Amino acid sequence: MAGPRGYDGIVLAVPVTVPSVKNAPKSTQWWIGRALAGLAQGSGLSHKVFDGLSVASFSLAPDTTIGLTQHFGLSPRYIDFQPLGGMSGIAALRRAARAVQAGDAEIVACIGADANGPQSFRRSLENFSRSAQDAVYPYGAGGPNVNFSLIAQAFMAETGLTRADFGRIAVAQRGNGQLNPLALIKGALTLDAYLDARPIAPPIHLFDCVMPCAGAEAFLVLREETARAQGLPFVRLTASIERHNAFPADTVMLRGGWARDVDSLWAQAGVEPGAVDLVQTYDDYPFVSAMQFADLGFCDRKDLAEFIHGHDFGVAGSLPHNTSGGQLSCGQAGCAGGYLGLVESIRQLTGQAGARQVARARRALVSGFGMIVFDRGLGSGAAILEAA
Repeated sequence: MAGPRGYDGIVLAVPVTVPSVKNAPKSTQWWIGRALAGLAQGSGLSHKVFDGLSVASFSLAPDTTIGLTQHFGLSPRYIDFQPLGGMSGIAALRRAARAVQAGDAEIVACIGADANGPQSFRRSLENFSRSAQDAVYPYGAGGPNVNFSLIAQAFMAETGLTRADFGRIAVAQRGNGQLNPLALIKGALTLDAYLDARPIAPPIHLFDCVMPCAGAEAFLVLREETARAQGLPFVRLTASIERHNAFPADTVMLRGGWARDVDSLWAQAGVEPGAVDLVQTYDDYPFVSAMQFADLGFCDRKDLAEFIHGHDFGVAGSLPHNTSGGQLSCGQAGCAGGYLGLVESIRQLTGQAGARQVARARRALVSGFGMIVFDRGLGSGAAILEAA
């Protein structure tokens, strides 16, 4: 069976963040509009030039992407709607890249955005999926913390990892977030504070949890010659993978879809894990980041504790990880959380990361993970980006 076609000539440019807030009266359409305006300003192009629009959101109803074309005066020949949570960014990127590669669009605006107001997150969770409606909320188990508690317990039992191991990841991310002016949570975090935090759904404690918020993240997908003609800094897409419901026979999730396709990812990129300069894992909980270190090929599962303790995950460390501070520092603006690592990697690889800039950053791995049901997350993906 032939491997996937490469992404020659496809690049990402113009990283945009509409700063998150915990609660805001603004509509999701407002957040998307601000992101679209940021893409136009950053590219020096009218937004009406964008002939592709990909939107990821949980709170856009009754609109989908097609309705936004009229709201914003667009006339695209390619549209996409990706309400896939933490998988949204990778999925949007993969589809946009193929559309541009096929000539179905020249410039695709990829935007992840969600609103957040009092009680809106709870209402969203109540109706998140048929699984939530039928098998979770009626029994008093409210939200992802309970689901991830089950997965975390099984993962810890299999690997021998402890909360202290996860704490090292959380503390490093908060340190990175302190260098990010757009981070929503700026305070320092110590390992003692992490370990002493109140339990939410053991082994999930307070500082394992991301803060729901409102915000937007965005970038452009286009041809390299188009980016050069416009004078835009860009990064190249060299590989990507995507898998849904990867291991249906597993009783409870102990691994993600990355584990099925990781060899394909590195083969397509033509490099090994040690060749990346920074890693952006999807971090709805620190233990999920730990799972990805193994599933993405950075170490064997039995060596996870040694790997975590053997690396400094700060921006100046041996393996810079979630250099924006991740969702643990920036909050989780719904589907925009699935865009966070991609937007941050574009900044890092084009030298636009400011105080948190990783020295000599040339290659980044970004992962996505989303759509939790009772005992697993269904969507997994990853991409490798390289500096021009």
